[in-house]
Amino acid sequence: MIHNKTFRKWWKKFWQPILGLGIFQWVVAIFMAIPIWFTYFTSKKVISNIDVFYKYRKKPAIFVFWHGRSLMLSPIICLGGMRAYAVASRHKDGRMMAKLQHLFGLRAIYGSSSKGGVSVLREGLRVLQQGDHGICMSPDGPGGPSLRVQDGALYFAKMSGAPIIPVCYTASKAWIQDRWDRYLLALPFSKIVCNVGNPVFVPKKATHEEFECIRQSLEDFMVKQMRELDAEFGLPVIEQDLTASEFKRKKREAAAAKKQQKKRK
Repeated sequence: MIHNKTFRKWWKKFWQPILGLGIFQWVVAIFMAIPIWFTYFTSKKVISNIDVFYKYRKKPAIFVFWHGRSLMLSPIICLGGMRAYAVASRHKDGRMMAKLQHLFGLRAIYGSSSKGGVSVLREGLRVLQQGDHGICMSPDGPGGPSLRVQDGALYFAKMSGAPIIPVCYTASKAWIQDRWDRYLLALPFSKIVCNVGNPVFVPKKATHEEFECIRQSLEDFMVKQMRELDAEFGLPVIEQDLTASEFKRKKREAAAAKKQQKKRK
């Protein structure tokens, strides 16, 4: 009998090169899009403050949402006729998600706050300066800390003059995954509630203190926005400050401790 650890190592070695193949990522993206559309069309949708979305859907604007609350925004964006680019990680998972987003009409800008930040800023500013496209991004992605607004979106706003628009959704029937970002998957035949926040502007001559004040205010609003939506359906409170690396480390430690406990018995 093959030891579980050996099997996982072999399985990972086998699948990693395949997951990096563009054609395979497209196939996976198509199969992921099917249940998203099924969930969307079988669910009741309630979108508040949608006038803001319609006003800025074809203008330079920065739409921000928590990393764990992105999936069901895709069909809303698609059917709403939004013109935008999405900031995606260069990692193979990020590239696969970029292909999924492409199926919903979003083009990709590859990079993150830790890798490729300068190129992302340069490309994002070019997109915003075109005048007819926006940017979609998760201010706490791609690896956290969760529910913390990093500076990227604010730099886009400060340098371009475009507004930041915070968006969030929740669902009456949902599966919250055991991940650092507590990724929420809406289930079919749900009630999906989405809220579009009012535009937030960052003055081009904002001081460091003013910049930080706007960042903190945006973060506070987005956390409140999500928790008020989740409270409507009694969903658990999502924690702040979780990171992908720390979450994985704790999971490994917990698994090792459980294994040791079994050996003692």
